Amino acid sequence: MKLSTKLYWISILYFAEGLPFGVAYDVWPVYFRNHGVSLREIGLMALLSLPWTWKVLWAPLVDRFGTRQTWVTPCLGAMAAISLAMTVLDPSDPTVLMWLVLLAFTTASATQDIAIDAYAVDIAEGRDAGAINGTRVSAARVALFVAGGGSVAASDLIGWPMVWVVLAVVFAALAGLAWFSPRIALESTDRLSFRPMLGWLFRWRMVPVAALVLLYKVGDSTLGRMVKPFWVDRGYSNAEIGLISITLGTWLTVLGALLGGWIVTRIGIIRALLWLGLAQLVSNLGYVAVASLELPRWSIYVASVIESFTQGLGTAAFLSLLMSLCDKEHAATQYALLSALFALTRDVAGAFPGLGVEELGYAVFFAITTALALPGLALIPFARPFVERAEATTRPSET
Repeated sequence: MKLSTKLYWISILYFAEGLPFGVAYDVWPVYFRNHGVSLREIGLMALLSLPWTWKVLWAPLVDRFGTRQTWVTPCLGAMAAISLAMTVLDPSDPTVLMWLVLLAFTTASATQDIAIDAYAVDIAEGRDAGAINGTRVSAARVALFVAGGGSVAASDLIGWPMVWVVLAVVFAALAGLAWFSPRIALESTDRLSFRPMLGWLFRWRMVPVAALVLLYKVGDSTLGRMVKPFWVDRGYSNAEIGLISITLGTWLTVLGALLGGWIVTRIGIIRALLWLGLAQLVSNLGYVAVASLELPRWSIYVASVIESFTQGLGTAAFLSLLMSLCDKEHAATQYALLSALFALTRDVAGAFPGLGVEELGYAVFFAITTALALPGLALIPFARPFVERAEATTRPSET
C-alpha cells in the first residue's frame, strides 16, 4: 500500500477517533449546563471517560475476532444512533437512562479506538510511522476542534436538536467510509492465542521501556493542567485564552505533529524521541520565565505558542515509539495496554498540580515540571533494541 493511501485512510479513521472526544469533553458540559444541570452532576460526568482508560480490558477481543473494520464500523454506527437519541432524551434532568446512553457512547468510542490504533500499527512500515503519526495527531486534533468548538458555536445558530442530527449524520458517514478501508491480513493462528499481556510488558527487557512510556510525556502533561488557570490568575481574558491558548494552540499542535512526523521519517524514532523530547522540555522553561520574571504582557503568548507547537512534535515521536513496540498480530491489545500506561501517568500527574501550585507558586511548579521531563529522556536508549527490530523487519513503502 502506498504511503499516500495510508495517510488518506489514517486521516479518515483518526478524524473518526477524535470526534467523540470533542463531543464528550467540550459539547456535553455546555449542553447540559445550558439546560440547567448542576455543576456537581456535570463534574461527575468525568467518570464516563473511564472506558478510554480501561479499554485494555476488552482489547483482546478486538485482536481475536474479526477485522479492524468489523469493530470500527458498528461502533461509529452506535454513536450515530446515540446522537439521534439525544434529540428525544430530556437533558434538563439526566436520568439513569441518560447516563447509560452516555456511557454507551464513550464505550463505543473506546472500542473503536482500540481497532483504529491497531490498524495504524498494521499498516506502519519502517519509518512510515513518522508520517502516519503526524497525520493521525493532526486529524484527531481537527476532529476535536470541529466537534467541540464547531458544535457549540453551531448550537446558537441551528439549535441543539439539529446539532445532534448533524453529528449523527457525520458518524454514520464515517461508519460507511471506515468499512471500505483496506484490510490487512493477520496471522489468525497467533491471534487466536491470548498472550499474557502483563508478562509481555513487564519482562525484564521491557521494564525500562514501560517506564519510558510512563514518563516521556509527564512533564508536558503536568504543565498542561495548570496553563489555563495561570492565564486566568494573571488577568488574561477568556477571549485571549480561547483565541491564543485553545484555538491557535490547537492548530500549532497540528502543525507540530506534522513536522514531528516528518522528522521521525528523516532521522528515525530514537533520535526523534531525544531531540523532540528536549524541545518539549525547553517549552516548559517559557512558562517558568513568564511566571518568575517581569516580562511584557504578550510574553505569555510566545510561551503558549512554543508549548503548543512542541507538544505536537513530542507526541508524533512518542506515538511512533508505541507503534514500534507492538507486534502486528496483537497490536490492539498491546497498544491499548501501552496507552493505558500513558493515561495512568497523565491522570495521576493531573491530580496534584493544583496542590503543587498552592504550596509552591507557579514559577517553582513550572520549574519542577521541566525537571520531570528528564527521567523519560534518560530512558530512551533502552528502547533502541525494540525500535531497531521494528525498523529492520519492515521497509518504507512507496510514496
